[in-house]
Amino acid sequence: MFFRLVSLMAAMPDKSLGTSFGDIDPEDRIPPAAAGPLPDDASADLMREFEQLRDRFRRTTIALTSAAHDLKTPLAILNGYTELLQSEKLGPLNARQREVLLDMSANGQRLQHFIQDFLTFSVLETGELRMQYAHGDMNVSLSEVCRLWSPRFQERGLALYFLANEKISSFPFDSAKIQRVISNLLENASKFTPQGGTVWLHAEPYVWERRAMAKAAVPTERRRQMTDSPNAIKISVSDTGPGITPEYHQEIFDDFFRLPSSEAAEGMGLGLAIARRLVQGMGGKIWVESEPGAGCKFSFLIPMKPILSSSPRGSSK
Repeated sequence: MFFRLVSLMAAMPDKSLGTSFGDIDPEDRIPPAAAGPLPDDASADLMREFEQLRDRFRRTTIALTSAAHDLKTPLAILNGYTELLQSEKLGPLNARQREVLLDMSANGQRLQHFIQDFLTFSVLETGELRMQYAHGDMNVSLSEVCRLWSPRFQERGLALYFLANEKISSFPFDSAKIQRVISNLLENASKFTPQGGTVWLHAEPYVWERRAMAKAAVPTERRRQMTDSPNAIKISVSDTGPGITPEYHQEIFDDFFRLPSSEAAEGMGLGLAIARRLVQGMGGKIWVESEPGAGCKFSFLIPMKPILSSSPRGSSK
């Protein structure tokens, strides 16, 4: 049994959080010597070069997005014909033909995922992220994702468990965006967890004390208020994979970043970056807890009260 839905299970909250990108003041990343004022001419030159690079990047992104859109339809047709052949409605198949079609299907889905990742990235990059909030049951939304991913995990010899939590009440959230974040985290776990491993998905109510200022004295990992009223939901994906060294705990959420040890793995290095931007667009934060050889635990928080102006690049709508 590779997918178990454990209903009405109370959650044990974690007592610590990692650091997210939203918690780091940009000034903390700049050495004091480099933070001084520049001459007017140098500032103007830098600004001009920056604008040129930004315009070039924008035009390149538009061109690549157009190409990705153009690829979607023929790819969908190819995948459709592959499924038709696999169904044997056009005639019986021998073992070799089934093997070839299985490879075709896997690579077609892989390319489709690349295209979808890039299109999502381009939307996030332009600041046109739109949220569609509606009251719903978070447990139902997460169980739907697990049902979709269960066959993939079964094929790879992995166990997937979802721990539902009856303490999560209905609240407004963007189900599609949440499911996309979870899908990206599950995909990441499925790629790096060895055969016979286990992946857990878990959600719980959470009391999140958000700092008013980036340089508040309260440590970033201590954000609980002395109250019984949760104001956020914490969702976690844990695995029994090889783990990640602490030096990469922030970098893995950067655009197109790939760990040195995962160069041969599938993907463009956008899955976690997209997850981060979507979570931040909902006013939340995402982080990872991991040590080499001890697996990974990716967690994110989203507020139970929608924040409509929290997109990392412009306002959410």
